[in-house]
Amino acid sequence: MKAKINRDESGQALVELSFGLLMLCIFVFGIIDFGRGIYDVQVMKNLVGEGSSMASRGTPLAATVSVVTADAGRDIHISTQGCVIATQVSNMGGGSIQVTGQASGGGISCTSKVGCLSGQGSCHSSSATLPAAAVSALTSEVTGSSIYVTEIFYNYTTITPIPALLPGSGLPAQFYSVAYY
Repeated sequence: MKAKINRDESGQALVELSFGLLMLCIFVFGIIDFGRGIYDVQVMKNLVGEGSSMASRGTPLAATVSVVTADAGRDIHISTQGCVIATQVSNMGGGSIQVTGQASGGGISCTSKVGCLSGQGSCHSSSATLPAAAVSALTSEVTGSSIYVTEIFYNYTTITPIPALLPGSGLPAQFYSVAYY
């Protein structure tokens, strides 16, 4: 009888182990990719804040874009997988706000969500799109005042095979971050 029980259960441990290892690999690989994604978003938030702060203190927009791209360094590869846009939005008086300066750089093509000057890429409008709080703050200032906006677009790529195995894993293909100063 003991021999019959051992014969009926042969391979059961191997099947259980394979299911357990498969689930463990999915969890570990998922944690790796989601952790990298969270880290990349935090690096982007820091970079856009620094870029807007630099521009608001008088650094030219093109220099701001170059510094932000260089500061990303090895953390996120903006020079090949991202795009930085620095924009100056000014109070033109009478409640009108317009984009008055803009620079961009990086390895991918992108369009500012704030707006852009005529002749800058595919944009053809000089009006600016800002959050209501930023519009209120800018229009309450004297004519000629400016808000500086830095945007980063980043094409995120995973390093594990999980997204290919689990489509719709929750990781976006492109990250976006913006800061207003």
